[in-house]
Amino acid sequence: MPSIIIVLVILVVLVFIALIKTIQVIPQASAAIVERFGRYTRTLNAGLNIVVPFIDSIRNRIDLREQVVPFPPQPVITQDNLVVNIDTVIYYQVTDARAATYEVASYIQAIEQLTVTTLRNIIGGMDLERTLTSREEINAALRGVLDEATGKWGIRVNRVELKAIEPPTSIQDSMEKQMRADRDKRAAILTAEGIRQSAILTAEGEKQSAILRAEGEAKAAALRAEGEAQAIRTVFESIHAGDPDQKLLAYQYLQMLPKIAEGDANKLWIVPSEIGDALKGLSGAFDNLGAGVPGFNTGKERRQQPPLD
Repeated sequence: MPSIIIVLVILVVLVFIALIKTIQVIPQASAAIVERFGRYTRTLNAGLNIVVPFIDSIRNRIDLREQVVPFPPQPVITQDNLVVNIDTVIYYQVTDARAATYEVASYIQAIEQLTVTTLRNIIGGMDLERTLTSREEINAALRGVLDEATGKWGIRVNRVELKAIEPPTSIQDSMEKQMRADRDKRAAILTAEGIRQSAILTAEGEKQSAILRAEGEAKAAALRAEGEAQAIRTVFESIHAGDPDQKLLAYQYLQMLPKIAEGDANKLWIVPSEIGDALKGLSGAFDNLGAGVPGFNTGKERRQQPPLD
């Protein structure tokens, strides 16, 4: 009786194991390779799958999602014989689980070695300056070679990126000095250009100011001349309308004589000839005025008196 129980227990365990091996659940975005007696049979896709227990076996489970693999820095020699260290990152995706399992032993290691050799071929045809400024070109060339080579392995290389390109320390120091010199040069050029532009603007402003000042002075002089001319015309018209006689003119001449003599610097002044005529007229006016006044003697009368004994 105990032996029968032991046998039943063993049978239950075997059935349980068989069920476990028969039912295979594959996660989403994954695949599994099934071998029967060591030979490839089929590929299990995501979901619930049934296999023959103890005959079929799962050889490999492969993630079909896009993978990111960074590779350590690789020393590469440029065309001008400089050693640079380049870090790369590969973005790849398994498209054929069977090919990725049977066409290459380790596709990760194969991609890494292929990346190194391809980088050396590409960088070997470029100098350092072009290497530092041509990342997109290097990425495109590297991706083309890798995608072509890994296609038969069931791998698709989606993107290749260069994380860093590190030249030797001495070259970095030289590049830093050159960049600093270029920045100083550009700063000096910009400063000189600013000073030049400022001088041009200042000169242009002074020119415009001088032109405007000259125009203002010319207009002011024209207005003053016009005002003086108008004043002269008004005075002339007033005098002409008043019809002055010789006496009034003589009196005006006499009033102007003190003003002519004003000032310490006036050492010599000239009397116009018209003043003599005006004085004669004024003298005649005084003679006529005195003739009508009793007891008033003019200069002529005094000159005509006989001398005293």
